[in-house]
Amino acid sequence: MSTRPAEAGSLKVGSFVVIDNEPCKIVQLDKSKPGKHGSAKVRIVGIGIFDGVKRTLVAPADARVEVPVVRKFTAQVIAKLPSTVQLMSLEDYSTFEVNMPEEEDIRNRLEPGVEVEVWEIMGRKKIMRIR
Repeated sequence: MSTRPAEAGSLKVGSFVVIDNEPCKIVQLDKSKPGKHGSAKVRIVGIGIFDGVKRTLVAPADARVEVPVVRKFTAQVIAKLPSTVQLMSLEDYSTFEVNMPEEEDIRNRLEPGVEVEVWEIMGRKKIMRIR
């Protein structure tokens, strides 16, 4: 299970939401008051975790939205390739490749043997920080 339902009105800035089938971190959230005809609306602005694209979602406060389930685990760098990094999970010792992180400070510190924190969201993995 990679997502779970939540009410749009219960979300907070800094949490995660799925907008256009892309997991996003919420950076802005505006709630309008209930009007004469109907329910309160929520305007959510999120930045894509994997692509960095800004997305907006407008929905009634009681609408069901998908929240991605984030699995965090530690992995060790095996090899640094031109566009990807080869990692070994320290949970089950399986090996996999992830795209090279966008963040320059993380990219510069990746060397074989270094431990990193990996987030797996909706079947995709990303290096979030050096441990």
